[in-house]
Amino acid sequence: MLKENLIMAWDNIRNSKMRSFLTSLGIVIGVAAVIALITIVQSATGEMMSQFESLGTDKITVTATGNPLKSGLNSSDLKTLEALDNVAGVAPSVSITGSAGRQGTLLDEVSIMGKNEKFFAADTTEMMQGRKLAASDMDGNTYVCVIDQDIAKSMFVNENPLEQRIMVNGQSYAVVGVRDTESTSDIMAGMNTSSSADGTIIIPYKNALALSGASNYSTVDIYFENTDLSDQTIADVEGVLDAAFNYKDNSYSILNLGSLLDMMNTMSTLLSALLAGIASIALVVGGIGIMNMMLVSVTERTKEIGLRKALGADPLQIQVLFIIEALALSLAGGIIGIVLGLGISVIATMLIGTEFAISWSAIGLGAGFSIAVGLIFGWTPAKKASSLKPIDALRTD
Repeated sequence: MLKENLIMAWDNIRNSKMRSFLTSLGIVIGVAAVIALITIVQSATGEMMSQFESLGTDKITVTATGNPLKSGLNSSDLKTLEALDNVAGVAPSVSITGSAGRQGTLLDEVSIMGKNEKFFAADTTEMMQGRKLAASDMDGNTYVCVIDQDIAKSMFVNENPLEQRIMVNGQSYAVVGVRDTESTSDIMAGMNTSSSADGTIIIPYKNALALSGASNYSTVDIYFENTDLSDQTIADVEGVLDAAFNYKDNSYSILNLGSLLDMMNTMSTLLSALLAGIASIALVVGGIGIMNMMLVSVTERTKEIGLRKALGADPLQIQVLFIIEALALSLAGGIIGIVLGLGISVIATMLIGTEFAISWSAIGLGAGFSIAVGLIFGWTPAKKASSLKPIDALRTD
């Protein structure tokens, strides 16, 4: 019986090709919109979150603005922070803008960064040449530096920069490494190193502090051993900072990338749900179109329904016939909509420069919506058809 109903439903759809196509068009547009919007949003936010993760969610960044009694964190504060449970390391950061020169080439707007070995241990940026700064470079009297590709291209045309010397704010430094900054993500590159017109040079943090003229550190990265214990560790860090600044308000702020990532995940989920809700309006419109067509079909096939009932068909069989036809229309529209939505997503992600990622949840949502629309909006015409009396139906002109 089911096979016969499927064949009859297909024959009825095929006999009214244009009407069936126009009826399914609303489902096609709705499903395509749901899949395209959700997939594009998830692809874009997924790439942004992967860039955040590449920075490391196993750390917090403390910005110590200080107060009239104390500005920044001193070496004793850093040792206290590093001695806390679950703290894998502390990396102070110093940033100034200065000049760099070599053999007649002078760069006036160079970002000079002070970092330690803990920063380089966690840094995911690859080295094109040479090595990273090591713990042995952090005594304050070792003048070595790591440069980026911009500096290398400006100062070392057709030369190997390793072990060459450059002047950084009047002090001679030996180049020990070149960072592959061009492969670093565009959005997040600036969070690990400052950007400038001429490039970036990283020197030992104590050297940079002396160049800056400051006595304390205003920015410190704190790395965790276990991110599951981050809440307790942050509380411990706050206790140390409160004591360091005599419990004065607004003396510091803490950036927690892990919490920021969780917030972005929540926002992405809410945005996807909102867009799916907006796009589902087209599905409702498509469902109304299916119901309208099926009601017209019931009117056109009244004699057929009466004849089936007269020959012994029960109301359930009539309902199943019309529901299958409505489901076939909505599912056909859903399948076309899925293919169309994925195609739109591929083109859109290429245009905005993000990596395409199939959202199986969006596909499942689109397919589920199309099935639900077929059942919900096909039931009323099916119920009407099954309630017709055989004698009245056969008398209809």
